[in-house]
Amino acid sequence: MSDRPPATDPGAALPSHDDEPHVRGFAARLNWLRAGVLGANDGIVSTAGLVVGVAGASAGREALLIAGVAGLVAGALSMAGGEYVSVSTQRDAEQALLDKERRELAEMPEEELHELQMIYQGKGLTPDVAAQVARQLTDHDALGAHAEVELGIDPDELTSPMAAAVSSLVAFAIGAMLPLLAIVLPSADWRVQVTVASVTVALVLTGWLSARLGGAPVLPAVVRNVAVGLLAMGLTFLVGVVVGPGIG
Repeated sequence: MSDRPPATDPGAALPSHDDEPHVRGFAARLNWLRAGVLGANDGIVSTAGLVVGVAGASAGREALLIAGVAGLVAGALSMAGGEYVSVSTQRDAEQALLDKERRELAEMPEEELHELQMIYQGKGLTPDVAAQVARQLTDHDALGAHAEVELGIDPDELTSPMAAAVSSLVAFAIGAMLPLLAIVLPSADWRVQVTVASVTVALVLTGWLSARLGGAPVLPAVVRNVAVGLLAMGLTFLVGVVVGPGIG
């Protein structure tokens, strides 16, 4: 029996792309979910701070409702607009890089093939296997192969600015609804207490979710999240108490 190791099958060293769409799809959904949680968290904290601050200055339900709704609408639109501009800029930059890669593939295909081969050699493949991998991937989808390895971009999965804007708007609005309802529904004697309690529970949940989705330790994330929310509400309530009586 020969002690020589079995011949390496070059095809076995090729990256498997069968599961890549599923992996990329799952990662994209995870990122959207994480962004949604963070957007909802922003809605909770900013609106809670606003309505508690107004509550410190005025006990009127009408004033609280107007301030809360105005804060919800303004915050949601600001989040949506900021996300749209940010993602549009990112998409434009990615599209420019893809256009540049297309030109290079058309004008100097052999240089680009060699570049891809060297990248795979740098990842640990032997020169022969790296050459086969580069050739097969280029024959299958040259732009996709180069964009993924060189740029970290999937040409078929560019983020939609409009989808990002709508997602941020909805997430913020959902988060903002909690402190808004908590401040206007109870009686005047319990509004602030109910709002603080409700927001604290919500911040524990969003902190836990964001930590789990990001693979981070849960307790520090929850403590930070709750501390920031309580600090925001405490400071804005103090501002309302101090400034409110001097208005009018």
